[in-house]
Amino acid sequence: MEKKGLSIISTNKKAYHDYHISDKIEAGIELTGSEVKSLRAGHGNLKDSYARIRRGEIFLIKAHIAPYKYSGDYDNHEAERDRRLLLHKKEINRLKRNIETKGITLIPLKLYFNEKGKVKVELGVAKGKRLYDKRAAIAEKDMKREMDRARKNRL
Repeated sequence: MEKKGLSIISTNKKAYHDYHISDKIEAGIELTGSEVKSLRAGHGNLKDSYARIRRGEIFLIKAHIAPYKYSGDYDNHEAERDRRLLLHKKEINRLKRNIETKGITLIPLKLYFNEKGKVKVELGVAKGKRLYDKRAAIAEKDMKREMDRARKNRL
């Protein structure tokens, strides 16, 4: 379900492997100028990042945005600083209620520019998979791949 005009910067492929995603929400992100320039150059990574609620605000933690190479040392940003996510208070309260359930966490799934050129983060309300769930998902994917191969060879 790709929207028209989106420019994807980074996706968190590991999130779909490690978590059951039950709900998705789009959030804005508060960035400095050098961070936006670095993201326009494609230097963003969501691997091992997550979101946390602190004092009624949501923060993106451990998301890596490489320092912009054409920016001076004094005004460049820290690569893995905590970044505030922009959501309405109602949405934050709804997510807070979900997170209070045991084993539920917020995982960033996608970092992208929307049609207006703003950086957005797609957050997923996720519950961790067990090892046997991961194995079952891999086996199902392999079986589907084999069926597709057999169907292709038949035609």
